[in-house]
Amino acid sequence: MVTEETEAAPAGKTPDEFEKTGFDALPGWSDDDHADALSAFLRFCRSSGTLLSKGPIRLSAERADEICKNALAAEGAGHSAAKTFFEAEFDPYVIDAKGFVTGYYEPELAASRTQSDAFPAPLLNAPEGLVQITRSNRPRNWPEELSHGRQTAKGIVPLPDRPAIMAGALEDEGLDLVYLSDPVEAFFVHVQGSARLRLTDGAAMRVGYAGKTGHPYTSVARVLVNRGEGTPEQLTMTGLRKWFADNPDRRDELLGQNRSYIFFREVEVEDPKDGPIGAAGLPLVAGRSLAVDLAHLSIGLPVFLETSLSDVKGLSDVEGLTADLRRLVIADDTGSSIKGAARGDLFVGSGLAAGRIAGDIRHAARMTVLLPKPARSERGNR
Repeated sequence: MVTEETEAAPAGKTPDEFEKTGFDALPGWSDDDHADALSAFLRFCRSSGTLLSKGPIRLSAERADEICKNALAAEGAGHSAAKTFFEAEFDPYVIDAKGFVTGYYEPELAASRTQSDAFPAPLLNAPEGLVQITRSNRPRNWPEELSHGRQTAKGIVPLPDRPAIMAGALEDEGLDLVYLSDPVEAFFVHVQGSARLRLTDGAAMRVGYAGKTGHPYTSVARVLVNRGEGTPEQLTMTGLRKWFADNPDRRDELLGQNRSYIFFREVEVEDPKDGPIGAAGLPLVAGRSLAVDLAHLSIGLPVFLETSLSDVKGLSDVEGLTADLRRLVIADDTGSSIKGAARGDLFVGSGLAAGRIAGDIRHAARMTVLLPKPARSERGNR
């Protein structure tokens, strides 16, 4: 589930410049439900090779196995054992006291496999030949801002952007996956990166991220702020929905300001209670999963998140979320516009209530990452 939430925090420090601190210096550390956090962390131990598999901070297979062995030993032994595990295996490092956190969620929407007046807005499968641009395949004079392209017999070419796709640039390729009732809802599914769908035939369907055109992401809320049509505080997801409802004739023009376009795939659902699949290939956990910038943090790292959500309504609808949020979360997802070491996007859950909460989380935050200690056999040599 690759989100497209935007709003960058300061780029911050590199991992070797993070400031070491102590667990006793983390407000609320002892009050968290460490057993619940351990349960979220153990997903990595049950999926071979995923712990710190992406990002700048890596572990040897032997050290990852050692950490997971000790994590599994603490499972089911209660809060104190889980807390002891994290304190024994990790050291806390303050990333930046001036971080920024937003929220994201998995929409639950009505949908149809057949296009009609009631369901006009398609979600598209990825087109054939979609490739990510790397140093090895980048064509000469390729636009720096384009992260993806399309492999053809004549080489890699740019894909159309959102305005062109809205105008029908891909409509003859048979890419339609499913149809939603509203182009605005389809746009928000693009922003969130996944959705649970209730089909008209009574079946359930889950869709997830399959790729993107590679054009730069632009926050439509930021566009409205720059035009003087609201403030960041007013143009949350709730505020944006109201703007679209009040300005139907301007809808397509504003949507087109975000040239990035997301493609989807149908995702197999093993357990309907599971969250959507994150960048680690594992189901996300509401209130415990954090999307991060993989240029600064690695998949699987625990992060102690501190922020005040006193102005966010309905927090009790998500277990563990409180006005003064002090909890351990796991870096297990990413977003194309999450930029900076101290920038996080908290997965809030699925459905309408989660969406309302997620849309209102845009807050200053303090983030402290837990970095693995050296293997026990190495500690005496340091």
